[in-house]
Amino acid sequence: MHYRYKVYTRRLLLAIGIGLLALLLSPLIFYGWRCFLRPPRTDIEQILFRGITYKRYPLSTPRPAMIHIVTIDLKTPGVKPLVTPGEPKPTDRETTAQKTSDFLKEFKLQLAINASYFHHFHEKSPWEYYPHSGDPSYPIGEAISNGDRYSPPEPNFPVLCFSPQNRVQILNSDKCPEGTVQGVAGNQLLIYRGKAIDDNSKDDKPYPRVAAAVNREGTKLWLILVDGKQPLYSEGITIAELRKIVADLGAYTALNLDGGGSTTLVMGTDHGSKVLNAPIHTRVPMRERPVANHLGFYAAE
Repeated sequence: MHYRYKVYTRRLLLAIGIGLLALLLSPLIFYGWRCFLRPPRTDIEQILFRGITYKRYPLSTPRPAMIHIVTIDLKTPGVKPLVTPGEPKPTDRETTAQKTSDFLKEFKLQLAINASYFHHFHEKSPWEYYPHSGDPSYPIGEAISNGDRYSPPEPNFPVLCFSPQNRVQILNSDKCPEGTVQGVAGNQLLIYRGKAIDDNSKDDKPYPRVAAAVNREGTKLWLILVDGKQPLYSEGITIAELRKIVADLGAYTALNLDGGGSTTLVMGTDHGSKVLNAPIHTRVPMRERPVANHLGFYAAE
């Protein structure tokens, strides 16, 4: 009887030890699995849809970074932008926060990115953050969807504006022209009318970035996204480095949009949505952040 008790005790202690070890290792296993889901650090260039091409390439110096560039030809038949619609008034919100992939699926788009800075926002842990999907949210700066101006202009927040003729412009103004059908705001011009806009910031640290850039004629739009906050994979880039990437594209004007953990690029497929970059919401790789609004595109296959 005494022998059986000792065997039972050993087995119990072994089970407890294995359980504790599994508990301690589970966050590491989960994180490693999420890292495995990230796009590989390899070059790729492909046509996603008619009039929409995608290029991805890694940088190794001065630090690891993953660059994603989408080129959109607005002259291509079928290519049409859409900004997240505002909520009908009266309501306690301007928009309802949602993930970029959910926005793409809801409106049956072919491509989408996160767009405006927004409030309110906090991120304390993987389970304690705001907003969650479905929460009230408020884009910062002017937002226009299908001609409806649902978010007011904000001083010093320049705008990206699409006309009814499917032409795009970035203005050093906080308000789009009358008749604009789709529009969002950013917080900083990178290039304006062919000239670099240097803010001489001393706090220009590597960070996940999102930018939009246009050509002089307003017929071509570039979307530039850079992953960050992920050591050894992609640590992000500075605003100065982002400005150089945009200038190398030959952009006439370029605007910095919301980056950080909001940085997300999604495309539509026959099987749903596919995230093309490596978002990092609440420090979890490949986790999308619910955001206030988005910029999406319809396109033909």
